Amino acid sequence: MSTRLPLENESLERIPHPLIAIIPVVVLVGMMVVMISLFGSDALGGGTQIALLMASSVCILISMLVYHSKWKSFEQGIVDTVSSSVVSLCILLIIGMMSSSWMVSGVVPTLIYYGVQILSPTYYLACTCIICAVVSVMTGSSWTTVATIGVALIGIGNALGIPEYWSAGAIISGAYFGDKISPLSDTTVLASSVAEVNLFVHIRYMLKTTIPSMCVTLVIFVVAGFFFVSEGDVLVKEYTEHLGSTYNISLWTMLVPIATAVMIAKKVPSLITLFASSLLAGVCALILQPDILIKIADDPSLSFCGSVGQCVKGVLMTFFTSTNVDTGSEVVNELVATSGMAGMMNTIWLILCAMCFGGAMVASGMLQSITLVIMRLIRGTTSLVASTACSGLLSNILTCDQYISIILTISMFKKAYKEKGYEGRLLSRTTEDSTTVTSVLIPWNTCGMTQSTVLGVPTLEYLPFCFFNYISPLMSIIISSIQIKKPK
Repeated sequence: MSTRLPLENESLERIPHPLIAIIPVVVLVGMMVVMISLFGSDALGGGTQIALLMASSVCILISMLVYHSKWKSFEQGIVDTVSSSVVSLCILLIIGMMSSSWMVSGVVPTLIYYGVQILSPTYYLACTCIICAVVSVMTGSSWTTVATIGVALIGIGNALGIPEYWSAGAIISGAYFGDKISPLSDTTVLASSVAEVNLFVHIRYMLKTTIPSMCVTLVIFVVAGFFFVSEGDVLVKEYTEHLGSTYNISLWTMLVPIATAVMIAKKVPSLITLFASSLLAGVCALILQPDILIKIADDPSLSFCGSVGQCVKGVLMTFFTSTNVDTGSEVVNELVATSGMAGMMNTIWLILCAMCFGGAMVASGMLQSITLVIMRLIRGTTSLVASTACSGLLSNILTCDQYISIILTISMFKKAYKEKGYEGRLLSRTTEDSTTVTSVLIPWNTCGMTQSTVLGVPTLEYLPFCFFNYISPLMSIIISSIQIKKPK
């Protein structure tokens, strides 16, 4: 996001007092509480966006009435903010296309098919965390992972005698691992975009803190697994049977993620990599899953083209709209359902509204006012990173949404990192380490509320067992304090 902060030679008298600057944030928090209480997890479908626009209006109104700011400055600030995100919004659309094509082509089903078979009583928690991590990396969505394979895994845990809060902790830890580092994740794309860092540079830099955090988490889950006794694994059989009977489960599908990994390693531009991966998955679907594509197309009028026409239509529908495959099992049906590019529209809508709020806060000088208060507390490198992490967590608590938190945190600290000579990737990494993963730990945050509802486990009950989610910000501070190097 290339929004404009007030210049150093501008009069500080034009910068609102911190108590005034915090008013739009308070309004936003209040509006979010109302929207979530009215719409629950559906607040992202419009309620949250309205709250953002209302808070933006309050920010602009105060600035124009009290500080005599010009509307032109707000208009320009919002235009600059939104225009800088155009490429990222295109990436989000391609992500929707890629996630669906990977599912229908059999890439994700194959991974799940073999993954669930390695579950055992002792290593259930560690395997659950790994499976959710793999699925989340493949799909780029923690919400989808938790709502599909996560629901099944918590049921398997019950059958194995594992307490639900332990299962939920393993599921969420794995799901947010993938949400944090997957190139398909909207939060990953958003953080790298707002910090003006290449997507794959951002991901590679995050591995330095994310991998150690996951390793510690897995060790904890492995040790904990020795204290639980098995009672059965019925749902594992259900998943393998229904996936195996519906999809052509084949290791040939792994050529798609392997090709994607090669493109990432070769530093191919994000848009090209994601689009090429989607097309490869589409070709894979045409070769290995023609029966599924015909069912998705469901258009007998194309019979004059033979099955080829229906398969092509099925692939195209997979790319841009929702698809449902009947596997004979309700839980498996939920797992393999996709939404395509159309499924990304709520996220894009939310990001646009959040950027309007961020642009208004920057143009008004209110964001700088809040930043100056925080900056006075910074004494060194470690305190800068720690302040960023704490601000990310605080934003999750105050704004109730991880997207807003990412934008606010990066916007507040971007100038400070540049002035102190640190690269943008340090800021984007610290923000994701503290913001993306902690959103699910806040009971009134949209993430916390959604995952608690889906899994049927109260947020405060699973919170102590989401080891990855609170180890990540701590690891970010520790690693940064000993490895930070300024660019030459």
